[in-house]
Amino acid sequence: MSDIKKIKDEFLERLNEDLNIESVNEIKSELFGKNGKISTSFKNLGSLPAEERKKFASDLNFVKDELQEKINKKIQEIEIKEINSKLENEKIDVTLPERNIVQGKIHPVSQVIDELSSIFSEIGFSVEEGPDVENEHYNFTALNTPDNHPARDMHDTFYLDDKKELLLRTHTSPVQVRTMLKGKPPFKIIAPGRTYRSDSDQTHAPMFHQVEGLHIDKNINMGHLKGCLDYFIKSFFEVDKIKMRFRPSHFPFTEQSAEVDIGYELKDGKIVIGEGDKWLEILGCGMVHPNVLKNVKINPDKYQGYAFGIGIDRLAMLKYGINDLRAFFETDYRWLNHFGFDPLDVPSNYRGLSRWNLQ
Repeated sequence: MSDIKKIKDEFLERLNEDLNIESVNEIKSELFGKNGKISTSFKNLGSLPAEERKKFASDLNFVKDELQEKINKKIQEIEIKEINSKLENEKIDVTLPERNIVQGKIHPVSQVIDELSSIFSEIGFSVEEGPDVENEHYNFTALNTPDNHPARDMHDTFYLDDKKELLLRTHTSPVQVRTMLKGKPPFKIIAPGRTYRSDSDQTHAPMFHQVEGLHIDKNINMGHLKGCLDYFIKSFFEVDKIKMRFRPSHFPFTEQSAEVDIGYELKDGKIVIGEGDKWLEILGCGMVHPNVLKNVKINPDKYQGYAFGIGIDRLAMLKYGINDLRAFFETDYRWLNHFGFDPLDVPSNYRGLSRWNLQ
């Protein structure tokens, strides 16, 4: 019994000290671990005479229970102490005024991309994406752009190497090429994204946004293109009628090629789309050139298609009355707070593309 009492007194004294959880666990291991003092004492019971064994076992169980209870209380005390310390150090002064919560706004460019995706998805188009860093083949050669074309000059294109093989894409048409190479017709896609050209003024920026559309199938003609654009322009500008004209133009990747103008008038200094006798250029388009189809291994005698390209930033400026393209990229919170959109205002055709007119 003297050995048991000695163990008890020693460890009770240690448990009365200022300990942390790790120290208490070490004491617990010294007592009740595989080779702990209490565990070893239980193992030695068999070596005691029968007349001593019963009393020794009773005393040992009593000490064991007392030490176990003391350890549990000590752990509880430490945990309470730690909680109180955290509460003291991390307490919140509820008398302080609350902080202002500033809600972010969706940028007009992001809003317009969502609107375009919603409109074209209604008529069967899917959205495709591609890399901003392109090679010369996808950006120019595969799109039937001649070697001496002005678009290849350094004053128009940002090249990334001396050999002029890598560049920042000048349009999103390379996405069309990549899509046609990895699949089989028919194709019906739009490709929105960032594009880059060496230009900067009130209506141009070295980085801007475009969406290009492509529809390849059998027996596609200019009538399909006109119907698609008529639906898009009415839906985007949220008007019932639209005056639209196709002017002959030239693009290396389309034949026939056209630029599309829409009618507008000025009312109280604002552009009103769909009315009036003034004309505003809105996009370029045409029938996909047979050479482009050949470059992506599509038989032009079997398949035809149309393509179009639209400046997203320009669309946002026209629809939402933004005068300076450079403001899109100046990260001015005041500007974004005025022209931005509610994050939950997701465009959809059935409930309206935007709530701009309600703001």
